[in-house]
Amino acid sequence: MNREQTRWGIAHIYSSYNNTIIHITDITGTETISKASGGMVVKADRMESSPTAAMIAAKKAAELAVEKGITGIHVKIKAPGGHNGPNNPGPGAQAAVRALSRMGLRIGIIEDVTPVPHDGCRKKGGKRGRRV
Repeated sequence: MNREQTRWGIAHIYSSYNNTIIHITDITGTETISKASGGMVVKADRMESSPTAAMIAAKKAAELAVEKGITGIHVKIKAPGGHNGPNNPGPGAQAAVRALSRMGLRIGIIEDVTPVPHDGCRKKGGKRGRRV
């Protein structure tokens, strides 16, 4: 059984409603291999978070990673989270993962690494919450 060794990397995808950032590191997560964001590939500010921009950015990052010998990737998707950011990733996350797999990278584990507060700071909105 002679198959070529898969060289793994980690794709950290940060996807908010304003931008999508794709950062590919080695398996330890300390050494950056490539990075790209929605803002680097489109001109209009409102397009930064779009699935199209995320796809182009992911493609750009993946090309660099493949050049450096990465063949497989574990994906870590992160939304803003925290104590008053949204806990669900923006529209670019799905598109970015799809673009990475389309580039011929093997996709291993896809996990959600959104920061969740363990009851730290007080939420904004005052004593009675946000009144609409």
